[in-house]
Amino acid sequence: MNNIHFVMGIFSKFTKLPLKPKLIIILVIAAAGWFAYSKFSQSQNSQPQYQTSVAETGVLVEAISASGQVSAANNASVSTQASGVVKKVFVQNGQAVKAGDKIAELELDLDGKYRSTQAWSSYQSAKNNFESAKATLLSLNSSMWSANQKFINDAVARNLTVDNPAYIMQSSDWLSAEAKYQIQQAAVSQAQNSASSAWLNYQQSSPIVYSPISGTVTGLSLQPGTVLTAQSSTSGSATSQKIASVKTNAPAQIQVNITEMDISKIKIGAKATLTLDAFVDKTYTGKVISVDTIGSVNSGVTSYPAVIGLDTEDPQILPNMAATANIIVNVYPESVLVPSSAVITSNGETVVRLLKNNKVELSPVEVLGTGDSQTAISSGVSAGDVVVTSVITSTNSTRSSQGSTSVFGGMSGGRGFVISR
Repeated sequence: MNNIHFVMGIFSKFTKLPLKPKLIIILVIAAAGWFAYSKFSQSQNSQPQYQTSVAETGVLVEAISASGQVSAANNASVSTQASGVVKKVFVQNGQAVKAGDKIAELELDLDGKYRSTQAWSSYQSAKNNFESAKATLLSLNSSMWSANQKFINDAVARNLTVDNPAYIMQSSDWLSAEAKYQIQQAAVSQAQNSASSAWLNYQQSSPIVYSPISGTVTGLSLQPGTVLTAQSSTSGSATSQKIASVKTNAPAQIQVNITEMDISKIKIGAKATLTLDAFVDKTYTGKVISVDTIGSVNSGVTSYPAVIGLDTEDPQILPNMAATANIIVNVYPESVLVPSSAVITSNGETVVRLLKNNKVELSPVEVLGTGDSQTAISSGVSAGDVVVTSVITSTNSTRSSQGSTSVFGGMSGGRGFVISR
């Protein structure tokens, strides 16, 4: 009762005060109340809060990501150095052809006729040299066997000793004839190669355009009346112009560039998954069939080309399409998996933060491998443990996150995905 009378007395005196002192007293009381509330709220919000995850058992697939393009390994260009007007077209797109089949025929212009005639003359000369070399080979073959028979029928038949002059002379004649024959065999082979080269060169400038390989015609845009003009290099020599392609049934190949930090992990036969920008809803599989360990340097950056062969053929895949490959380098089966953000380095030791009874404990761990978001642990963490991925504190209504730095955060190119159990 005394306290009530005391409060009532203060209130009675407060009501008798002028307006200005009343306002001052009200503001002082309000400020004191806000200060007390802020201190209380700050003491509540300054307590750390944790973002957590639960360790699980699963399979971690560690992969290296690389980008590149579809190569033209299963395509050959149909080209010609001839110039003139297209007279006939013998095939159409999508048609199967064999090596040497006719693709088109031209009515050559003056420049085309000159080049074709010159190439034909070179071929005839090379062909004559080949025939002449074969004739010489036959003559040397006869001389070799004649010398051999003379040696056998005379020196050998008479049982002459190896130091006998007649034996030495006849033996030398036979060996010399044999050497000439062997030399001429090499000359015949060379003459044959020259004739073949001259024939192929003539085909490039002849009025008939031939298919270079067997496959399916693509990219043919010729029609009767189309004009093909002569193409020349800066030196004035004739160059070929492409008029179509022939595609085989071999699966496409993808060439990707591997960084110098990752090239040591790539092995021939390593499996890969691939996606193409043109088909975002499709995933292809393949394996590494070639790695260029010499590499190249561009703007100070070293890269090593690797070729990945697809497992299946898809006619929709075209040369030079952009592709991304994930090359599998390691698989960690039935491992304990935690978010990579839970793995940190503390005092030079790799640890994982465990949350037990609302308290954080640092548990030393051994890391098997890492992917984009998950890390495989061999010891220090068990499936079902609650791990801390980041710590969040709030002060004066401003939230700050104290995230962790993964021990694997600096790895370049590495990627991975998880198969959870």
